[in-house]
Amino acid sequence: MSLERPPPHRAALEREHAHELLRQMLLIRRFEERTEELYAAGKIRGFLHLYIGEEAIAVGAMQSLAEEDAIVATYREHGHALARGVPAGAVMAEMYGKANGCSRGRGGSMHMFDGSRRFYGGHAIVAGGIPFAVGLALADKMQGRRHVTACFFGEGAMAEGEFHESMNLAALWRLPVLFLCENNLYAISTPLAAQESEPELHLKAHAYRVPSEAVDGMDVYAVETAVARAAAAVRRGDGPYFLELRTYRFRGHSMGDPQRYRAKEEIAEWEKRGPIVQFVDRLRRDGLLDDATLAAIERDVADEVAWSVEEAEGGPWEPVEDLEKDVYTPADG
Repeated sequence: MSLERPPPHRAALEREHAHELLRQMLLIRRFEERTEELYAAGKIRGFLHLYIGEEAIAVGAMQSLAEEDAIVATYREHGHALARGVPAGAVMAEMYGKANGCSRGRGGSMHMFDGSRRFYGGHAIVAGGIPFAVGLALADKMQGRRHVTACFFGEGAMAEGEFHESMNLAALWRLPVLFLCENNLYAISTPLAAQESEPELHLKAHAYRVPSEAVDGMDVYAVETAVARAAAAVRRGDGPYFLELRTYRFRGHSMGDPQRYRAKEEIAEWEKRGPIVQFVDRLRRDGLLDDATLAAIERDVADEVAWSVEEAEGGPWEPVEDLEKDVYTPADG
């Protein structure tokens, strides 16, 4: 009896995919590190919430979502936008408030939008994107479209009424929503144990008879696999699905956060098993990455980040005469 041979070029495809996952995570990391510097220099103003440490979630999830699926995110959404394919130049220009930004400079850091990629926010209100996602899913179901609406939110949003109302409606109407909770253990400065009586957050979905599971959000492969499985169930009409993606942010809640609520030693321990460090070590062990390739990926990412800053620096400001456009329309007559 002959053994079944592996598909041709499987090893090459595995290597290519692994390098693309690494590249996307590094792009988010280097992009955000640069925005941190630009914020300190006064180039970016307002609020800035960094995704550093959580890159595996956005990158892994987007691998398993189709172009026609809708994405709804929070105010910590630069990584989601980049992983979805929004050009880095358009994201950076938006953070500068320039007219060539993805929201024409009107949204800034917390309100990224790209309708052509079905990327619908950027929602600055905690849990504000969840009912919006339910509405998108309802529209898809009413029009007979086999799409998934993937809704990202932090664990702090689960204490809001919008979360529970949305879960209930999604379950009652069997809507195609994939709820993705990015549990980074802190709702601003409040640790999980002080905010939730049941810290196993995925169990809360069972109250609405929604299937759920907990996933290592620091492992990009684990996220990719779990989202693929959950999205397939949602797409075939089984109703909503809930994933708790356990992660950790390496920076403060926002740029103005002194982080007095957690020890430096705690952050350092999490950084040791950060998503990029873990993934690089794994690829090296599996013979899928060497120093030269890693250096080449870093150079490519550095060039893209530099280009994004050029796009933002050289981008136009919105003309003063357009400032009231799309804000107020008088009634006819």
